[in-house]
Order: sequence, then structure tokens, then C-alpha cells
Amino acid sequence: MMKKLSFLVLWGVATSLNAQQMVNMPIIQTKFTADPAPMVYNDTIYLYTGHDEDNAESFYMKDWLLYTSTDMVNWQDRGAVASVRDFKWFHGDNGAWAMQVVERNGKFYMYCTADGISILESDSPYGPFKDPLGKRLIKQPNIGDDIDPTVFIDDDGQAYMYWGNPNTYYVKLNDEMISYSGDIVKLPRIEDYQEGPWVYKRNGNYYMAFASTCCPEGIGYAMSKSPIGPWEYKGHIMDHTPRTRGNHPGIIDYKGKTYCFGQTWDIFRLETNRHAERRSVSVAEMEYNADGTIKQLPYFIDCKLEQIEPFNPYRRVEAETMAWGYGLKTIPKNQWMREHWHKVNSDHTNQLVTDIDDGEYILLKGVDFKKGAKEFIVSASCLLYGGTIEVRIDDYNGSCIGSVNVGCTQDQFKEVNTKIKGVKGVHDLYLVFKGDHRQKKNLFVLDWWEMK
Repeated sequence: MMKKLSFLVLWGVATSLNAQQMVNMPIIQTKFTADPAPMVYNDTIYLYTGHDEDNAESFYMKDWLLYTSTDMVNWQDRGAVASVRDFKWFHGDNGAWAMQVVERNGKFYMYCTADGISILESDSPYGPFKDPLGKRLIKQPNIGDDIDPTVFIDDDGQAYMYWGNPNTYYVKLNDEMISYSGDIVKLPRIEDYQEGPWVYKRNGNYYMAFASTCCPEGIGYAMSKSPIGPWEYKGHIMDHTPRTRGNHPGIIDYKGKTYCFGQTWDIFRLETNRHAERRSVSVAEMEYNADGTIKQLPYFIDCKLEQIEPFNPYRRVEAETMAWGYGLKTIPKNQWMREHWHKVNSDHTNQLVTDIDDGEYILLKGVDFKKGAKEFIVSASCLLYGGTIEVRIDDYNGSCIGSVNVGCTQDQFKEVNTKIKGVKGVHDLYLVFKGDHRQKKNLFVLDWWEMK
């Protein structure tokens, strides 16, 4: 488990980073995430990621995670949607490297790095994902660089899969997306290319973004007038920097803007300066020049990231939805079986917020209270003495508009509430957790909350 910092250190983090700086930090703090693969579907961002385990030193990755958002800053944790165990032929539990999910004809295809390149498919973006082949799609003899697949579907319906480190390959996928036709094609060397390609099309130009030569890696890119090249190197989206060791881009257009996802070690750096493979996904808004080339970005924490739309609190909000929650953890509600939480129309997931200590908090950006909330309700469980949730606005030490005590509920989730007053319009919302002399750690577990 990620090492928990002392209260004094957490207090320093809480008071030294304002809400905007926290948004520029990695967007997920409750788990270590890597190799971002964003997908836009039904006006929602589905962010699939790899998962560095909390005790990882080298690459220790068992499953793939999903997060969703409609405003780019508040993300809901949807849990693990697939793992290497979904491949019956895979031996062991470590090896869930980079992947990408694409939708075609109502089905969702996850192209995975798992001892070669393999495929999982589902009828829902939430899973469950199943292996349609029972074998790898790509594993070239005596070649070890069959990793990091990316899939692009062109306007004419032809789908292409690209991959490789340090070489770049592609194949033409068939219409059913689980096989390919023709030979594996090795592309000519692209300057500064290392791994992690991401291919997309915009205004008639084809782009291949990639992690640039290690180490440290930046994010480079090349352009072409054809999906099969030739690819012309154009420079960096983000330059090499010792502030991060590796990178892996994922790029989407969403609500009129372009966003570049990548990875950093910034959450791990809140603990230590030593290196381990415990990465965290970050995102920045990306812009283009008039000729279609990309304007270079500074390092993620120095980039611009604005909330797209206000957050609606007048509904049941899963507690694992947040812009910032450093020190907290999320776990499945039922760790022994999969609940039917993956339905597209469901507003609920099977995640809980746990490991809640005195002084920690959940931040939600840009919450629209409209004409004013009257009540805050939260579903919580507590085995011992519990603690207090202070509902504050605009800052960790901002105005307290309500406070609710969570006492012992044994092993049951119960609803507790408090009156809310004195808040209208759009504010950042802080749920600040406080214990007392009897209990400072593991105060309670949260399921959901809502305003009325």
C-alpha cells in the first residue's frame, strides 16, 4: 500500500497547493496509474490506464483501470475492468502493460500488451471484457518489441494497429477487429521514437505521437498524409525532462479542445526522490499552429487545464469521484465477486473510499450550488469511533457550511446528514475528514454523498 505521510506533512501538502495547482498535478491520486488511453464515447471521457501496484519497484502490473469524466478535472474511479487473468493462456499475474480501447459497431475492443499483443472485447465500455481468440494476436518470433498497441480507424473504415519499441510496426485490421490481413509492416525509423505510439487524424493530417527516446522520455510526434506513412518527425509535444523518467501519450478532442494525456512520477515524489515504477497520469490542453503542427507544451504541472463544465452536486455522487484525494484509497465494494455495476445506464459503481485519516480530504472542483443547498447526505460505514466530515468551500480551511459526525455503524453503511447554509453559485468543495484523540487513522469508509 502507498506509504501514508504524517499528518504534518499532509497538512503541508494541503496548504501549499491551491486548487488550481492540484488540478495540474496528476489527475488520479488514490492509485498509481500509467499508459493513459483516453476514449470519447457518448459525450463522456473514458480513461483507461495501466496500474502500477503500490509496492512496485520495477513494472508490477496486474490489471487495467477505468476512470470517467465530463469536465476533465473531476474523475470517477470505475475500478479494474480487465486483468491478465482474463487471458486463460497467460501465466502469472504480472504483465498488464499498455493498452488502448476503441469502439466499433457497438462493441469495445481492448488491445493489450500481455506477453505480446492480445485482444479483449466487451459490449460495454465498463466491461466485462473477454478474450475472443484464446491466443495472442501478435507475437513475432525472436522479437521482444511487440508492446504498446494503438488502433486508429480511418474515415474509409479501414482500421490500423501500430506498436513497437524501439521499432514501429503496423497491420491492417479486418472489419471484425480481432484479426488482420496482409503482412506485419516495419516502418522506417522515426527520429526520436522510442515507444508508446498514439495515432489519430485531424483536418486531413495523420499524427503519430510517441514517447521519445529514453531516458528521460518526452513526447514527440510525426505527421503524414497517409496512415501508412511516410512519417515526418516534427519535434516535441513535451520535451525530454529529468522531472519525469518515461512517458506515454494519449490524445483526444473533447468539447472543442484537444487534450494530451501522459504520465509522471509526481504523486510518488510527494513521498520520496528515489525511483520506482509508480507512475501517475496527467493531462494538459494542447493547441495547434495554423499549419497543423502542435504547439510545444511545458511540463504537465506547468500546463493549463481548465474545467469544462460545472459539477452537479444535486444527485447521488459516488465518493470515489474527485479532483484530488491524496492519501485516500479506493477498493471494490465487494472484493469477492463482480457486481453488475458495468451497465451503461447505471449511475453507481462498486468502489468505496477507504484508508481515510485525520486531516485528509476530497476536493471537487467547480461545484454549482445554484441558488443554495439545504442538506448534505453521506453514506458511510465505521467499525470503531469514527470522526467528522467538515463540508468546506473554496479552500481546505475555507468556510465551513456544514459538519456531520460518522459514528460506529458496525459493518453497515448508514446515511447521515447535516444542514447546509450560506452557499450559492460555483465553488470548489472540500470534504475534510477529522478524527479525535481516540482515533486518527482509518476513520470510516465512504460510499456516496449528495446535496439537496
